[in-house]
Amino acid sequence: MARAIVYTEFGSPEVLHLIETPDPVATAGEAIVRIVAAGVNPIDGKLRSAKRPSPPITEPRAVGFDGAGVIESLGDGVEGFAVGDRVAIRDTVGTYSSLLAVPVERLAALPDSVTAAEGAGIGIPAGTAYQALKSLGVTEGDVLLVHAGSGSVGQAAVQFAVAWGATVIATASPARHEQLRELGAIPVAYGDGLIDRVRAAAPQGVTVALDGAGTDEAIETSLALVADRDRIATIVRGPDAADFGIRAFSGGSPIPLTEQELAWRAEALDATVALLASGDFTIELGPELPLAEAARAHELVESGAASGKIVLVP
Repeated sequence: MARAIVYTEFGSPEVLHLIETPDPVATAGEAIVRIVAAGVNPIDGKLRSAKRPSPPITEPRAVGFDGAGVIESLGDGVEGFAVGDRVAIRDTVGTYSSLLAVPVERLAALPDSVTAAEGAGIGIPAGTAYQALKSLGVTEGDVLLVHAGSGSVGQAAVQFAVAWGATVIATASPARHEQLRELGAIPVAYGDGLIDRVRAAAPQGVTVALDGAGTDEAIETSLALVADRDRIATIVRGPDAADFGIRAFSGGSPIPLTEQELAWRAEALDATVALLASGDFTIELGPELPLAEAARAHELVESGAASGKIVLVP
């Protein structure tokens, strides 16, 4: 029997519980992956608590979208993968489990130089950052302001933008500034006087901004510094982004992603694995917890008590 974390009602992390479930069987185009690490993301808690709109619960609801593991079996018509391959998983519901059926188009081969925890930390953070920057047209010569640069999406955005030739200014608490410098960003502290500090760090001006903080300060600073509002986006303030005349990606945005934006999110998995393998990308790893402690993992994410990507280990 496989094991999985589910919930049968919306609520606090305590609604999460571990169950046994029949082993999945691969259908055409699928692989059965034995999960080695499952990535924990803020969206997992928002769905569990119904802070993000969700349909009514009619049966135990699985949790998690990102993971990494080893292929145990393959369905008909699968090419490019073999039993025993190490893989990273994106956008597949139920990664908080020991075994999972995954469409092969949502897998990326994971080289030995990339750990399972790193592979589990790619999907949502890197996919969100990559798609947002592509949608904003970030390229060589841009000056990008990233709010919440030390978060998992922020760190990914910093690294992609630097790799593409942009100058990056990133907000964070002073304790995280050295880490951002190592990633190639110019760090600035948030709080009173932020606009002046960003102007001092980027006297040539800011051309594009990505908000991962969701604060009024982040929105107001972006509006004050970026002339083209179509080059300002938030991944947090989806419902009211239109009130500011800026773009929203995820964050409960009423505007769905385009086919191109969804393609960029998919493209990010292979792109990030390649950068990790070459040593040109870093994922900050946090605590590893047993699968049965999923509730504790959600508490850590929601309280901000742990830095780095939290992963669950079946």
